[in-house]
Amino acid sequence: MEPREPEKTAGTANFPEGFLWGASTAPHQVEGNNLNSDFWARERTRPGMEPSGDACDSYHRFGEDMRLLAEAGLNAYRFGVEWARIEPEPGEISRAELAHYRRMIDTALGHGLVPVVTLHHFTSPRWFAAEGGWLGERAVDRFGAYVEAVTGILDGVEWVCTVNEPNMLALMTSMARLAEDPEFRKKWQSPTVDGGPRPVLPDPDPELGKVLIDAHHAAREIVRQRTGARVGWTVANQALVARPGAEEKLRELSHVREDLYLEAARDDDFVGVQSYSSQWVNPDGLEPHPPHPDNTLVGTAYRPDALGIAVRHTHEVTGGVPILVTENGIATADDSRRIAYTAEALRHLAGALDDGVDVRGYLHWSALDNYEWGHWTPTFGLIAVDRETFERTPKPSLAWLGEAAQRNAIPLETP
Repeated sequence: MEPREPEKTAGTANFPEGFLWGASTAPHQVEGNNLNSDFWARERTRPGMEPSGDACDSYHRFGEDMRLLAEAGLNAYRFGVEWARIEPEPGEISRAELAHYRRMIDTALGHGLVPVVTLHHFTSPRWFAAEGGWLGERAVDRFGAYVEAVTGILDGVEWVCTVNEPNMLALMTSMARLAEDPEFRKKWQSPTVDGGPRPVLPDPDPELGKVLIDAHHAAREIVRQRTGARVGWTVANQALVARPGAEEKLRELSHVREDLYLEAARDDDFVGVQSYSSQWVNPDGLEPHPPHPDNTLVGTAYRPDALGIAVRHTHEVTGGVPILVTENGIATADDSRRIAYTAEALRHLAGALDDGVDVRGYLHWSALDNYEWGHWTPTFGLIAVDRETFERTPKPSLAWLGEAAQRNAIPLETP
């Protein structure tokens, strides 16, 4: 069903009929003990990284996670399928692991949650990395064969993301090359942590970007041929804004960091927008964000308006491809601040909808306080997780978002 235009109601911003309200996770960040993953190996060799270990034990507790989301009133859940589990060795497909992820899909459907399934969320099998990873000669074919195996369990899945944030994946690969420098290794921070002293991060490698685009397009055709799902990929949206006189620099940076990947989504069924903050561009390049009391736990500016900037930019670059907000959130220990951020972000999203941007849903990052790619301190979750017992404790923000989902509307005033 195509979404209808939001209705106007005094005091509220209403969303289209059929709008998805949910939360997102990534397998490596919540499942635990992803032993065959390239990132598991990296955690143990790179100074400054904390190990993921058991993570949130969602490999075994996914049913509880989904139940909590559904009981709160949400109607969608984005989760990933882990390539390293499904194909532990080249060409060896684990039927047991395929059955595990099929149980996740069935559990989501049983709870009334629309499953949004991601096929690749930053991590790959160790053997794939040993072959050269995304720079290897067989990378696209290897990924295609894996996608073919997964399509057999996707019956009833309406939304499939092929690759999560290929622009960040390309950046992480560039960082891995730099990690051969001992000084850089000492300063490692995860790609989601922007605060504090750190080396200047490189632009994503456009040549690697082209490989990822080829892999995405190959996977897209496989999913279309073998399933009835909508298929797209998700892009990390930085909501870059030019200072006066920096418009040309903005165009240059936007292309290499984001637009290359948005342009590749023009023939997709949807594109995932992932937005957290905004950053200024001056004539010299990206403007470092200074320390400030309002900064998030990952050092980024408190910019809930970034989501509106991101969806408008994506709409413009893709030529109107339907948008699913697949990640938006804030790293904070103050849950009242999470509610305020989310409410303001959703108001900006509603404004974009009013202006004709085709947005089909909002999936909050993240469902759980999880492993943030080398760090445990940043907390993004709607649900707290005890690191020792794995007990789940829903936060007020989960109840707030669930109420918004049930009403399909948010108040126009800050809660």
